[in-house]
Amino acid sequence: MRIGLYPGTFDPVTNGHLDIIGRAVKLVDRLVIGVAVNIGKGPLFSLEERVEMVRRETAHLTKIAEIEVLPFDSLLMHFAREVGAQMIVRGLRAVADFEYEFQMTAMNQQLDREIETVFLMADPRHQAIASRLVKEIAALGGDVHKFVPPGVAEQLLGKLTK
Repeated sequence: MRIGLYPGTFDPVTNGHLDIIGRAVKLVDRLVIGVAVNIGKGPLFSLEERVEMVRRETAHLTKIAEIEVLPFDSLLMHFAREVGAQMIVRGLRAVADFEYEFQMTAMNQQLDREIETVFLMADPRHQAIASRLVKEIAALGGDVHKFVPPGVAEQLLGKLTK
């Protein structure tokens, strides 16, 4: 069984994330979506909210491959081994992403040479989307509906108006 791991903070999950997930499920039998605690990024949504958001927005993809959404707070390579992943899936939007991901891949290979990293290029329609920017646009009263699914937009606006 081919098991892939797509890690991220998903605060919130965006159309860009969902595009990568939708393409990643075609490459594996089982895709684990790892939702990172990542306190350093100061998430707007709790870990539980982010896990549930990703589960809800990926439920329709379970016809293609098995999907499991799990939180994690460990070293990525430890989590990858724990879930039996043979590959880590990463999305690339721009050159800046590549430079960061290149470094991370090199370090991860030093930790475990058996787990490959697979890069999927972001669809051009989603290359500019970043969760950080979506939150900023929403906080300043902008319309985020073209960047996130409707349920996520509602949840984001609800969170910001509290």
